[in-house]
Amino acid sequence: MHHPIETDAVIIGAGPVGLFQVFELGLLEIKAHVIDSLPEVGGQCIELYPDKPIYDIPAIPVCTGRELINNLLTQIKPFAPQFHLNQEVTSLEKQVDGRFLLKTSQDQQFLCKTIFIAAGVGAFQPRTLNLDGIESFVNQQVFYRVKDPDQFTGKRIVICGGGDSALDWALHLVGKASAITLIHRRDDFKAAPQSVAKMRALCEAHEMTLEIGQITNLESTNGKLTEVLVTGIDGEVRRIALDALLLFYGLSPKLGPIADWGLNIDRKQLTVDTATFQTNTPGIYAVGDINIYPGKKKLILSGFHEAALAAFAAAAYLAPEKQIQLQYTTTSPKLHKALGVDSPRFE
Repeated sequence: MHHPIETDAVIIGAGPVGLFQVFELGLLEIKAHVIDSLPEVGGQCIELYPDKPIYDIPAIPVCTGRELINNLLTQIKPFAPQFHLNQEVTSLEKQVDGRFLLKTSQDQQFLCKTIFIAAGVGAFQPRTLNLDGIESFVNQQVFYRVKDPDQFTGKRIVICGGGDSALDWALHLVGKASAITLIHRRDDFKAAPQSVAKMRALCEAHEMTLEIGQITNLESTNGKLTEVLVTGIDGEVRRIALDALLLFYGLSPKLGPIADWGLNIDRKQLTVDTATFQTNTPGIYAVGDINIYPGKKKLILSGFHEAALAAFAAAAYLAPEKQIQLQYTTTSPKLHKALGVDSPRFE
């Protein structure tokens, strides 16, 4: 077991609101560590819509989810946050000195004074295919995420799903894989219309295949997955030979251990005081889609506003004897120094 990392703040969730929370805390000289259950920074923006346009970020007419995350990472770089990815917070214990001891699924421990829960709608886990024996092939021939597209070059690939991830990877791998078969339970897709149109055109050109139905069984030889059996809507069973199976059934949010921390919960969301965005436990704040209050709107820009107020509340909580002054990044030499920029001179 590792020795605890001692810090003023731990942020749970590395989506856009969690990243902006780093910025707002940094302006107030509060250093933060960030924990996320996903293997990379970005939350839903990266997992669900990295290349889809977002139109309601103030002063940015349009950007993709990936561009938003990259810009936020650039913005918080002066504050050097430390990220701890691919792990969930498994327990929280209040200590006698008022600090919190957090433990994660990778046996890391954090001893912190404040916690900011920016976990969206919970820790994301891929929705899995429930078939006997499939577990032994996961991350060998069965994949719920693609980390290295090159490993599929020259291979026979079966992709399941009807959303953006499934079609994006199918289109990306056409011409690289030796064969691409897309399987979806119905001939109706949630993916972007242009992606669906391109997929259908490739099927007509015999560059990939579309099967309407569901995988109902697996076949293997000598410990290697060799075929999937697909039951069509007509009831017929078809065999499809493959080297790799990519499953994109979406992500399932789970509140997880957060539900056991004694925080007030309403419809799987955390209730907060809208003056501070503090939960019913002093020192624990909830920002973004994880919280609920009268008039709540699940928008990224709402989460940014919440992160700013939560940061000021935390600064007062950490140093109650200190007067916390509102400073502007436009004019404050102190903030310019923190951000590593030259103070502008006004004529």
